[in-house]
Amino acid sequence: MRHGISSTVAYFLLVFLLSVPFVAAGSLTGAQILPGVPLAGLAFVCPAVAGIVLARRAAGGAGVRAFLGRAFDASRVRDKRWFLPVVLLYPAVVTLSYVLLRLAGVPLPDPDVSLVPAAALAVALFAGALCEELGWSGHATEPLLARWGVAGAGLAVGLVWAVWHWVPLLQVGRTVPWIAWWSLGTVAARVIMVWLFAGTGGSVFAMALFHTTLNLAWQLFPVNGSHFPVALVAVLMAGTAAAIVIGNAARRRSPAAH
Repeated sequence: MRHGISSTVAYFLLVFLLSVPFVAAGSLTGAQILPGVPLAGLAFVCPAVAGIVLARRAAGGAGVRAFLGRAFDASRVRDKRWFLPVVLLYPAVVTLSYVLLRLAGVPLPDPDVSLVPAAALAVALFAGALCEELGWSGHATEPLLARWGVAGAGLAVGLVWAVWHWVPLLQVGRTVPWIAWWSLGTVAARVIMVWLFAGTGGSVFAMALFHTTLNLAWQLFPVNGSHFPVALVAVLMAGTAAAIVIGNAARRRSPAAH
Protein backbone atom coordinates (compact mmCIF):
# COMPACT_ATOMS: atom_id res chain seq x y z
CA MET A 1 0.00 0.00 0.00
CA ARG A 2 1.59 3.28 -1.07
CA HIS A 3 1.03 6.52 0.79
CA GLY A 4 2.75 9.85 1.20
CA ILE A 5 4.67 11.78 3.82
CA SER A 6 1.49 13.37 5.20
CA SER A 7 0.08 9.93 5.99
CA THR A 8 3.33 9.07 7.78
CA VAL A 9 3.09 12.20 9.93
CA ALA A 10 -0.53 11.34 10.74
CA TYR A 11 0.62 7.84 11.61
CA PHE A 12 3.23 9.10 14.07
CA LEU A 13 0.70 11.36 15.78
CA LEU A 14 -1.84 8.55 16.02
CA VAL A 15 0.71 6.20 17.60
CA PHE A 16 1.43 8.74 20.34
CA LEU A 17 -2.27 9.38 20.91
CA LEU A 18 -3.09 5.68 21.18
CA SER A 19 -0.20 5.23 23.62
CA VAL A 20 -1.53 7.71 26.19
CA PRO A 21 -3.70 5.21 28.16
CA PHE A 22 -0.78 2.78 28.44
CA VAL A 23 1.59 5.50 29.61
CA ALA A 24 -0.99 6.65 32.16
CA ALA A 25 -1.41 3.10 33.44
CA GLY A 26 2.36 2.80 33.81
CA SER A 27 2.48 6.01 35.82
CA LEU A 28 -0.35 4.96 38.12
CA THR A 29 0.78 1.41 38.90
CA GLY A 30 4.56 1.35 38.64
CA ALA A 31 4.29 -2.33 37.60
CA GLN A 32 6.86 -3.89 35.27
CA ILE A 33 6.18 -6.52 32.60
CA LEU A 34 9.88 -7.46 32.37
CA PRO A 35 12.92 -6.00 34.14
CA GLY A 36 13.17 -2.42 32.92
CA VAL A 37 9.87 -2.59 30.99
CA PRO A 38 6.94 -0.78 32.65
CA LEU A 39 3.25 -1.41 32.10
CA ALA A 40 3.45 1.28 29.41
CA GLY A 41 5.40 -1.30 27.40
CA LEU A 42 2.04 -2.79 26.45
CA ALA A 43 1.81 0.12 24.03
CA PHE A 44 3.71 -2.15 21.64
CA VAL A 45 0.29 -2.79 20.05
CA CYS A 46 -0.15 0.88 19.13
CA PRO A 47 2.06 0.98 15.99
CA ALA A 48 0.04 -1.90 14.51
CA VAL A 49 -3.31 -0.45 15.58
CA ALA A 50 -2.44 2.95 14.10
CA GLY A 51 -1.48 1.27 10.85
CA ILE A 52 -4.76 -0.67 10.77
CA VAL A 53 -6.77 2.51 11.33
CA LEU A 54 -5.06 4.35 8.50
CA ALA A 55 -5.14 1.34 6.17
CA ARG A 56 -8.89 0.98 6.70
CA ARG A 57 -9.41 4.69 6.15
CA ALA A 58 -7.43 4.56 2.90
CA ALA A 59 -8.67 1.29 1.38
CA GLY A 60 -11.26 -0.32 3.63
CA GLY A 61 -11.12 -3.99 4.53
CA ALA A 62 -8.84 -4.81 1.60
CA GLY A 63 -6.34 -2.27 2.87
CA VAL A 64 -6.38 -3.81 6.34
CA ARG A 65 -5.85 -7.30 4.94
CA ALA A 66 -2.96 -6.10 2.81
CA PHE A 67 -1.44 -4.32 5.80
CA LEU A 68 -1.70 -7.35 8.11
CA GLY A 69 -0.43 -9.59 5.34
CA ARG A 70 2.96 -7.92 5.70
CA ALA A 71 3.46 -9.65 9.06
CA PHE A 72 4.82 -12.83 7.49
CA ASP A 73 6.25 -11.59 4.22
CA ALA A 74 9.55 -13.49 4.27
CA SER A 75 9.00 -14.28 0.59
CA ARG A 76 9.99 -10.67 -0.16
CA VAL A 77 13.56 -11.56 0.77
CA ARG A 78 14.93 -12.74 -2.57
CA ASP A 79 18.52 -13.06 -1.35
CA LYS A 80 18.28 -15.14 1.82
CA ARG A 81 21.79 -14.11 2.84
CA TRP A 82 20.21 -10.92 4.17
CA PHE A 83 18.88 -12.99 7.08
CA LEU A 84 22.46 -13.29 8.39
CA PRO A 85 22.79 -9.60 9.38
CA VAL A 86 19.12 -9.53 10.35
CA VAL A 87 19.65 -12.22 12.97
CA LEU A 88 23.34 -11.92 13.86
CA LEU A 89 24.37 -8.25 13.58
CA TYR A 90 23.07 -6.98 16.91
CA PRO A 91 24.06 -10.07 18.93
CA ALA A 92 27.55 -9.64 17.45
CA VAL A 93 27.65 -5.99 18.59
CA VAL A 94 26.53 -6.90 22.10
CA THR A 95 29.01 -9.78 22.27
CA LEU A 96 31.78 -7.40 21.17
CA SER A 97 30.78 -4.98 23.93
CA TYR A 98 31.09 -7.79 26.48
CA VAL A 99 34.54 -8.78 25.19
CA LEU A 100 35.75 -5.16 25.22
CA LEU A 101 34.57 -4.65 28.78
CA ARG A 102 36.28 -7.85 29.88
CA LEU A 103 39.51 -6.78 28.16
CA ALA A 104 39.26 -3.42 29.93
CA GLY A 105 39.07 -5.21 33.27
CA VAL A 106 35.45 -4.32 34.03
CA PRO A 107 34.05 -6.90 36.48
CA LEU A 108 31.24 -8.77 34.75
CA PRO A 109 29.52 -12.05 35.59
CA ASP A 110 29.87 -14.94 33.19
CA PRO A 111 26.88 -15.27 30.83
CA ASP A 112 24.16 -17.50 32.24
CA VAL A 113 21.36 -18.21 29.77
CA SER A 114 18.82 -20.99 30.17
CA LEU A 115 17.71 -22.19 26.75
CA VAL A 116 14.02 -22.88 27.36
CA PRO A 117 13.22 -19.61 29.20
CA ALA A 118 15.26 -17.68 26.63
CA ALA A 119 13.35 -19.32 23.77
CA ALA A 120 10.01 -18.53 25.41
CA LEU A 121 11.12 -14.94 25.94
CA ALA A 122 12.20 -14.72 22.29
CA VAL A 123 8.76 -15.84 21.11
CA ALA A 124 7.03 -13.26 23.32
CA LEU A 125 9.40 -10.51 22.20
CA PHE A 126 8.89 -11.45 18.55
CA ALA A 127 5.13 -11.00 18.92
CA GLY A 128 5.67 -7.52 20.32
CA ALA A 129 8.28 -6.68 17.69
CA LEU A 130 5.92 -7.79 14.93
CA CYS A 131 3.22 -5.42 16.18
CA GLU A 132 5.70 -2.55 16.23
CA GLU A 133 7.28 -3.30 12.86
CA LEU A 134 3.94 -3.62 11.09
CA GLY A 135 3.75 0.08 11.80
CA TRP A 136 7.29 1.45 11.92
CA SER A 137 8.46 -0.55 8.89
CA GLY A 138 5.24 -1.55 7.12
CA HIS A 139 3.63 1.90 7.19
CA ALA A 140 6.15 4.61 8.09
CA THR A 141 9.43 3.59 6.48
CA GLU A 142 8.60 3.11 2.80
CA PRO A 143 7.60 6.69 1.86
CA LEU A 144 10.48 8.14 3.87
CA LEU A 145 12.95 5.72 2.30
CA ALA A 146 11.74 6.70 -1.18
CA ARG A 147 12.06 10.40 -0.34
CA TRP A 148 15.18 10.58 1.86
CA GLY A 149 17.11 7.35 1.46
CA VAL A 150 18.44 5.06 4.16
CA ALA A 151 20.05 7.71 6.36
CA GLY A 152 17.18 10.21 6.21
CA ALA A 153 14.45 7.63 6.73
CA GLY A 154 16.41 5.92 9.49
CA LEU A 155 16.99 9.17 11.36
CA ALA A 156 13.35 10.28 11.00
CA VAL A 157 11.77 7.01 12.10
CA GLY A 158 14.50 6.42 14.67
CA LEU A 159 13.99 9.76 16.39
CA VAL A 160 10.24 9.24 16.63
CA TRP A 161 10.78 5.67 17.84
CA ALA A 162 13.21 6.85 20.52
CA VAL A 163 11.02 9.71 21.77
CA TRP A 164 8.06 7.30 21.98
CA HIS A 165 10.04 5.35 24.60
CA TRP A 166 11.19 8.27 26.74
CA VAL A 167 8.34 8.42 29.24
CA PRO A 168 8.28 4.63 29.82
CA LEU A 169 12.04 4.73 30.40
CA LEU A 170 11.61 7.50 32.96
CA GLN A 171 8.90 5.43 34.63
CA VAL A 172 11.40 2.66 35.41
CA GLY A 173 13.95 5.11 36.80
CA ARG A 174 16.33 5.52 33.88
CA THR A 175 18.49 8.63 34.17
CA VAL A 176 18.64 11.32 31.52
CA PRO A 177 22.23 10.38 30.50
CA TRP A 178 21.19 6.71 30.23
CA ILE A 179 18.23 7.67 28.03
CA ALA A 180 20.47 9.88 25.88
CA TRP A 181 22.89 7.01 25.21
CA TRP A 182 20.01 4.60 24.66
CA SER A 183 18.44 7.04 22.18
CA LEU A 184 21.68 7.24 20.20
CA GLY A 185 21.78 3.45 19.98
CA THR A 186 18.11 3.28 19.09
CA VAL A 187 18.35 5.81 16.26
CA ALA A 188 21.45 4.01 14.96
CA ALA A 189 19.58 0.71 15.13
CA ARG A 190 16.76 2.17 13.04
CA VAL A 191 19.20 3.42 10.39
CA ILE A 192 20.57 -0.12 10.20
CA MET A 193 17.02 -1.47 10.06
CA VAL A 194 16.09 0.78 7.14
CA TRP A 195 19.16 -0.48 5.29
CA LEU A 196 18.10 -4.05 6.03
CA PHE A 197 14.52 -3.22 5.05
CA ALA A 198 15.70 -2.04 1.65
CA GLY A 199 17.95 -5.05 1.23
CA THR A 200 15.25 -7.55 2.16
CA GLY A 201 12.75 -6.16 -0.34
CA GLY A 202 10.74 -4.37 2.33
CA SER A 203 10.18 -7.38 4.60
CA VAL A 204 8.34 -6.52 7.81
CA PHE A 205 8.96 -10.08 9.03
CA ALA A 206 12.73 -9.59 8.71
CA MET A 207 12.53 -6.31 10.62
CA ALA A 208 10.56 -8.00 13.39
CA LEU A 209 13.33 -10.58 13.69
CA PHE A 210 15.96 -7.85 13.97
CA HIS A 211 13.82 -5.94 16.48
CA THR A 212 13.54 -9.14 18.53
CA THR A 213 17.32 -9.43 18.73
CA LEU A 214 17.50 -5.89 20.14
CA ASN A 215 15.20 -6.70 23.04
CA LEU A 216 16.40 -10.25 23.61
CA ALA A 217 20.09 -9.35 23.82
CA TRP A 218 19.30 -6.58 26.29
CA GLN A 219 17.17 -8.86 28.47
CA LEU A 220 19.82 -11.60 28.58
CA PHE A 221 23.06 -9.60 28.86
CA PRO A 222 24.94 -11.23 30.51
CA VAL A 223 22.61 -12.55 33.26
CA ASN A 224 18.94 -11.55 33.08
CA GLY A 225 19.77 -8.15 31.61
CA SER A 226 22.27 -7.10 34.26
CA HIS A 227 25.25 -4.84 33.48
CA PHE A 228 24.02 -3.86 30.01
CA PRO A 229 26.60 -1.32 28.72
CA VAL A 230 24.20 1.11 27.09
CA ALA A 231 26.82 3.75 26.21
CA LEU A 232 29.29 1.31 24.68
CA VAL A 233 26.61 -0.49 22.68
CA ALA A 234 25.28 2.88 21.47
CA VAL A 235 28.74 3.90 20.23
CA LEU A 236 29.25 0.56 18.47
CA MET A 237 25.81 0.76 16.85
CA ALA A 238 26.39 4.36 15.76
CA GLY A 239 29.71 3.33 14.20
CA THR A 240 28.03 0.44 12.40
CA ALA A 241 25.24 2.67 11.09
CA ALA A 242 27.75 5.30 9.92
CA ALA A 243 29.79 2.64 8.10
CA ILE A 244 26.66 1.38 6.34
CA VAL A 245 25.62 4.87 5.25
CA ILE A 246 29.13 5.74 4.02
CA GLY A 247 29.40 2.39 2.24
CA ASN A 248 26.06 2.94 0.50
CA ALA A 249 27.12 6.41 -0.60
CA ALA A 250 30.42 5.08 -1.92
CA ARG A 251 28.67 2.34 -3.93
CA ARG A 252 26.32 4.88 -5.49
CA ARG A 253 29.28 6.99 -6.59
CA SER A 254 31.20 3.99 -7.92
CA PRO A 255 31.33 3.78 -11.75
CA ALA A 256 30.46 0.07 -11.46
CA ALA A 257 27.11 1.03 -9.90
CA HIS A 258 26.03 2.83 -13.08
